[in-house]
Amino acid sequence: MTEPRTTDPDHFVYLLRCDDGTFYTGYTTDVERRVREHDEGAGAKYTRGRTPVELLHVEGFDSKSAAMSREYEIKDGSRAAKERVVAEGGVPEFVDLPVALLADDGR
Repeated sequence: MTEPRTTDPDHFVYLLRCDDGTFYTGYTTDVERRVREHDEGAGAKYTRGRTPVELLHVEGFDSKSAAMSREYEIKDGSRAAKERVVAEGGVPEFVDLPVALLADDGR
């Protein structure tokens, strides 16, 4: 497993729960902006018809390569594996989003 960085990361992997209950995993350099884009229907094609979205989990990394590797690991996992990622992680305090975009179980 790719190890996340806990202080001052530049690259992020995030996991959203869509309105239909499905999960979406993505990569970004700006979590707040990207979650807002998804929620406004301007994000990935997958999330456009599944709004509103809730941010469940964020991991930070030093490099794009490390973050993209972790994104692939999560996307390749089963739903149960994604649920474990959410249960073991969450959203760090440095992610500044309105409460409406954060899942109750995300912090």
